Amino acid sequence: MTETFPITRSDEEWRRILTPDQYRVMRAHGTERPGSCGLLREKRPGSFCCAGCGQALFKAGEKFESGTGWPSFNDPVPGSVGTHVDRSHGMVRTEVHCSQCGSHLGHVFEDGPPPTFLRYCINGVALDFVPD
Repeated sequence: MTETFPITRSDEEWRRILTPDQYRVMRAHGTERPGSCGLLREKRPGSFCCAGCGQALFKAGEKFESGTGWPSFNDPVPGSVGTHVDRSHGMVRTEVHCSQCGSHLGHVFEDGPPPTFLRYCINGVALDFVPD
């Protein structure tokens, strides 16, 4: 089953727009090294947006320190992400992608803090930060 998204680009266009690391994570479903992203330490008010299309995905107030080495959030901006079952690497996880362009962002787990008890574990290279 192939999902369609409002923003579509050819593989060549994605390779032109994204850095090699962003392409590997966002289009080839890779993962960045834990602790390697500067956004892990970002604490200013603002929005974390999709690096592929600019859609606001998470508000800064939803970010928390999970100790995993990736930016973690309680809850996305309503309607900004989609999910599907990821059975890669011998595991069953819930993959998170941008609802506008389909770019892979990371995974969501049910071990987060209240009130949602969710941990959206997101690759920092898939995000751009826009301060308020």
